[in-house]
This record gives sequence, structure tokens and C-alpha cells, in this order.
Amino acid sequence: MSEETVKTSQTSPVEGSARRERGPNRDVLSYTLREDRSEQQSNASTGEVSKVFPPNFLWGAATAAYQVEGGIENTDWAEAARKGKVPLCGRACDHYNRFESDFDLVKQLGQNAHRFSIEWARIEPLEGKFDEKEIEHYRSVLRALKARGITPMVTLWHFTLPLWFSSRGGFLHKDAPEIFARYCAYVIERLGGEADLWVTINEPQIISTNGYIRGKFPPFSTNLFSAIRVTHKMAAAHRTAYSTMKKIRPDIHIGIATHNNYFDTSKSPLMRPIAALLSFLRNRWFLDLVLGYQDFIGLNHYIHNPIGWRVAKNVVRSDMNWEVHPESMYRCLMELKQYKVPIYITENGIADGEDTRRADYIRGYLGAVHKAIQDGVDVRGYFHWSLMDNYEWAEGFTKRFGLIEINYETLARIVRPSAHVYAAICKNNALPMGPAPR
Repeated sequence: MSEETVKTSQTSPVEGSARRERGPNRDVLSYTLREDRSEQQSNASTGEVSKVFPPNFLWGAATAAYQVEGGIENTDWAEAARKGKVPLCGRACDHYNRFESDFDLVKQLGQNAHRFSIEWARIEPLEGKFDEKEIEHYRSVLRALKARGITPMVTLWHFTLPLWFSSRGGFLHKDAPEIFARYCAYVIERLGGEADLWVTINEPQIISTNGYIRGKFPPFSTNLFSAIRVTHKMAAAHRTAYSTMKKIRPDIHIGIATHNNYFDTSKSPLMRPIAALLSFLRNRWFLDLVLGYQDFIGLNHYIHNPIGWRVAKNVVRSDMNWEVHPESMYRCLMELKQYKVPIYITENGIADGEDTRRADYIRGYLGAVHKAIQDGVDVRGYFHWSLMDNYEWAEGFTKRFGLIEINYETLARIVRPSAHVYAAICKNNALPMGPAPR
């Protein structure tokens, strides 16, 4: 395919120059870096440095429908909860009915973007039977965001499957790519004009690993061959959906949200071949399967994986017992640079019920993001996980990732102190002044 250069609109969220890449048609674009760069601004009198992010950088937080909306009972996760295999979700945060006031908090906290998901089981409760009332609900959600000057990023599938689909094998079904693309097309035909940024699939690696190898998520399988098959089927589903969505709305931007880890051999160089294999399987395999069918990459990042050595016992850890290691974010971003498409941090956060570590976590990881931008990675935005405490899948409501605390008895929202730290960063488009690097 020819390598002609084109220009996008100056108001596009992925503005810049682009070159053609392998893909389903000539509309597939791989964007090069914008001319604007992040900067470090110095205070000459103190020697301190402020880390400024690029203009039009998106600052937000993320949620997912099943985790916050409440009242979703026709999914594989709800069915598993009724059978006692996972915790009950119930009314969750009642965000379905409270989104307007929740978005008021988003605006007050200085965020200019928000990532959320549409619940497939609401839109298509029975196969081929679509619910226009639910489409109108999500139209209201999108317009409520835009009325507050908040850019939406919409995820079309975030873990939960309609019961009719899961009962037929889910993404192992022979027609899964076409079934998924039909749902995506229905949404885009009706809501495609309300948002520019769309994520088809959230964390396909987690689906294949936790659902088909570890047996922690529905369908609770422990079959490696099924995990390989479902990975290929999800990739085919994304490619099919991407092509279908682009035919309907060529102007929208479509990606996936990949969950990438840093496999660290800094203290065990002999383990590098193993780390390279693990990094390929976890971080790049799915991306390679959808190469040319993504306008951007969404990066979800939480985990530092030392290979061949043990982390000291006194390191800072989250309530999930995950190590706080900002360099891992930098390493994951640098690994994604090879794909030559814009990157959004679609999830990054810490389970911290006491809110004693979150502010430093945010500063540290955003420092790593800033460093990656300076080193040539085209990062366009950061969505903290999560806007509010929520149903954390197999952990139920026991782990609290929210910038906003939820009182599950009263459903009161309490803005945590760390949210104000993040708000200052969002409003200033910069990390606060700190000691100049030596």
C-alpha cells in the first residue's frame, strides 16, 4: 500500500500527520508525532522544574458500566454471582441514575475527558433485539459529558457478556466476530456522532488469562487451547468491528485497551529471553493480531513483574499487593512506541482504601508518562482508574480504586484528598514544581 501523507483536522483528538499502514482499507492511518512536545519549565530562582504536558492533553478518569451502573442482571457475571462463583454486584454505585451529578464532580475536579463503557446486555438484551430506550440513555450520558466540556471515550465491551451470547460459547462461537460487529454497528449508527474515541474491547489478555486459563472469571475455564482460540476470535472480532464501524463513521477513531506489564530483568540479565517471550505473549501478541486495525492504542497498566529476582519486602504496595513502580509505566510506553499510533493511558491506578498512597502514586506514574513523551512516545491522554470506588470483579467491593469514595450504605460520594492533587495537575496541564533532576 502506498505511503502517501495526509493531514487530520486541527480539532481532532489525534491531530497530526499520518501515513498509510496495512489494514482493511485506505482509511487506516498510523499517526506520527505532533510537533508540540511536553516541556520542563524551570524556576530560575529555585532551580525547581515543572513538567508540562502537550497542549490539548486529555485528563480524566475511567469507569465501566457493570462496575458502577447497578441493576444489570442479564450478563454472564450476574449469572455467575447468582451461582455464588463471584460476588454480587447489585446496585453498585447507582451511576446509571446518578451520572449527571457524578459528571458535575468530574467537571469540578478539572478533568476534561472521561472514559466509560456501554453495557452490551442493555443494548441487545436478546439476540438481534435492540433496545432503543437504552440507546437514548447512553445518548444522554454522552451529551451530559459534552455539555460540561468533557471529551468522552467510549468502550463497547468491558468484560460482561449478554447471557444469550455467553450461553452459546461467547467469543468461542463460530460467528462471534460477526455477532460482535453487529452490536458495534448498531451503536455507531446511532451514537457515532456523539463521540470521536471508541474502544472495542477492554483487556483481551485478561479475558483469555482469567477466563480461560486461571478460571477466575466467566466462563471459569482452565484450558490453554481455549485461551489461544478465544484470543484469535477476539482479534477477529475487533478487526471485523473496526471495518464495519469505519464504513458507517469514517471520521471516528477506534482502538483497543490492552493490559500490559513490565517484565523486569534488570537484576537477572540471563532471564532476558524468558522476559522477551512473556512480553510478547502478554503485551504485543494481540496488538500484532490487530495490526493496521487501530487508530490508537489504549494502555491499561498496573503490574511490575520481576523475572528471576525478588522485590524487597519494604517496597510500597497497593491493597491488591501490587508493587508501586512508576518506571514500569515508562517501559511499557517505550515498548508501544514501535506501533507508531497515538497512545492513551486508558487505565492506571491504585487500590488504596485509606488514601495514603494515591497522591504519590499519581505524581510518580505521571512523571513516567512525561518522561516517555519527552523520549518520543505520542501519548495523548491519561485516564485514572477509577473515578469512583466500584465493583472490582472477583474482589467485589473490597478494593477501593476511586478518586471518589463511595459509601455503599448511603451511596454518598466523598471526594478523596488525592482527587484534589490530581485536579491541580489536570487544571494546570502539568505536574507541580519539584526538585530539578541531577
